[in-house]
Amino acid sequence: MGATKFGLVGTGYWAREVHAAALAAHPGVDLVGVWGRSKDKAAAVGDLHGVAAYDDFDALLEEVDALAFAVPPMVQDGLALRAAEAGKHLFLEKPIALDLAAADALVAAVQARGLSTVVFFTARFVPAWEAWLEETVASAPSGGRADWFSHQVGADNPFASSPWRRENGALWDVGPHQLAQLIPALGPVVGVAGSRGADDLVHLVLTHENGATSRMSLGQSVPKQAVRVSVEFYGEEGWRTQPDNPRDLALAYATALDELLDNIAAGRTAHRCDVRFGRDVVEVITRCEQVLGPR
Repeated sequence: MGATKFGLVGTGYWAREVHAAALAAHPGVDLVGVWGRSKDKAAAVGDLHGVAAYDDFDALLEEVDALAFAVPPMVQDGLALRAAEAGKHLFLEKPIALDLAAADALVAAVQARGLSTVVFFTARFVPAWEAWLEETVASAPSGGRADWFSHQVGADNPFASSPWRRENGALWDVGPHQLAQLIPALGPVVGVAGSRGADDLVHLVLTHENGATSRMSLGQSVPKQAVRVSVEFYGEEGWRTQPDNPRDLALAYATALDELLDNIAAGRTAHRCDVRFGRDVVEVITRCEQVLGPR
């Protein structure tokens, strides 16, 4: 089987530094071109990797087998739906949408056409962390907690100026990463309670289907001295803490891409981080937002 023809949707920092570089370097991928809402930015990314820049999304669709998305979720959902309806496999960013109805429509289109999908929940593709999570799931934990306290307000932070992140806060931006670990370990979420703190800080208590509970605290404007990202579970063996490990983004992306390409080649549509799982994460965050109320 020859290389899978990919198109890249997006031209921002994450698209440029992570997606484009990894797609261009992968031996199983033929990066055909890039589309962005800004023609000039698309041309700049295309020039970096010697590929065409498209100002017509449908024209790019016609040339590829799959698309990788690196655009805000409220842009991704509509474009990904068009791509799925055109029969293209999808490499998506989290959250897959900010609206549950949009997530459901995307799932329906993917399932109707038997497409392969992967959502890039980054931690799920860091080999050391995924092995730890698999071992944790096997230990049948009784509960857990997940914190994400970051300082993304400085001018030197590449995400500080992102409008959708400012508007929707940590719940929608980093909440999916933590739920992508809490849900596999403890099961589907059936109940939510919580409260808001300063700025985008949220504290949530989740009740899982089997009766287990977990706590999730998220904020992206905490003081630099308070920055912390951690995931822990407890059970009969005591506490299991996610091990310290350098997050190699290039390796994580390549791992996710390998798994998507394997599924495409085998005609498999199920994946632990597929669009259906992405939809379930959107549902939980939607319920959290309903409980928390407006900022």
